[in-house]
Amino acid sequence: QVQLVESGGGLVQAGGSLRLSCAASGSIFSINAMGWYRQAPGKQREWVATIATGGLTNYAGPVKGRFTISRDNAKNTVYLQMNSLKPEDTAVYYCYTDTDGGWRNYWGQGTQVTVSS
Repeated sequence: QVQLVESGGGLVQAGGSLRLSCAASGSIFSINAMGWYRQAPGKQREWVATIATGGLTNYAGPVKGRFTISRDNAKNTVYLQMNSLKPEDTAVYYCYTDTDGGWRNYWGQGTQVTVSS
């Protein structure tokens, strides 16, 4: 079992920045990759970014160049630095893991990000 706890959401004006954190605990040795999804009101959950154990990163098109995912293996924490935020980035952001036991098999509780215009 892996437990994920997110933090760092909030309200920010367009053009501003936020940094989300996701701390993992439990069977962390089984984690292969971590990342973020988001879900806006009335929309399906969409993938945002992934970082693998070796540090390889991938981003969804709408956030590429504005968001940066990073990982502190010593703290078992993944971060999402979000710059140049837009109102369309407003969503609940969820942290997830891919582990030896499955793909996207553990999720955090979500943290709200609201970007005002």
